[in-house]
Amino acid sequence: MIKIQGIKKSFGQLQVLKGIDLEIGKGEVVSIVGPSGAGKTTLLQIIGTLDRPDSGTVAIDGIDTSSMSTRKLAEFRNRHIGFVFQFHQLLPEFTAIENIMIPAYIAGRSTKDAKARATELLEFMGLSDRAGHKPNELSGGEKQRVAVARALVNNPAVILADEPSGSLDSKNKQELHQLFFNLRDKFGQTFVIVTHDEQLAAITDRTIKMRDGMVISISDSDKSEPAAGPDRDSMQEQNSDTITN
Repeated sequence: MIKIQGIKKSFGQLQVLKGIDLEIGKGEVVSIVGPSGAGKTTLLQIIGTLDRPDSGTVAIDGIDTSSMSTRKLAEFRNRHIGFVFQFHQLLPEFTAIENIMIPAYIAGRSTKDAKARATELLEFMGLSDRAGHKPNELSGGEKQRVAVARALVNNPAVILADEPSGSLDSKNKQELHQLFFNLRDKFGQTFVIVTHDEQLAAITDRTIKMRDGMVISISDSDKSEPAAGPDRDSMQEQNSDTITN
């Protein structure tokens, strides 16, 4: 699904990425961990085509993004990649459903189609009764779930998340972590998550550890350890109808 070869990136005299080679399979939930300054966010931005490497290539779903024009990259990003950030970045003047619909409008989809997809996602998130609420009328957990729905509205192949639960309390953090797996199981996306949260990293399919601009280890999740928070199977059963706040 994602193939990264020889990625290097410098800012002035500072070399942030020193030759990254990495492959991430379809449907994986992968965490990227490491100390501040390791290059995690820079790598995520390059995977997401928000920044270009100095050298190396990034291919997503067999498509090499390295030689695309700026316009083509923007179109590709809108249709194939969804983003979730630490802070929800919802537009305050729009309602929850309107925020979710924005990427669909950018992709040229009709209002009817965009609203139907946004409504489906709100139902899955357990937020149908919040569709007409603006961000200042939502809790922190609700805002972040709306942001996740916005990332999913164009059914992208890849979801990239940068410290997505960093601003949430323990309860909402656990529910958001479980939500990523439930979404993967329902919609089939690949998730790449930069995080400092050890509990989240422990339950992802693989953990990529970075230091000083290099990947120093890749480890499989220890599935013998229980996931933090609610049991995954019970949460999936709940999600057949809704996810409670």
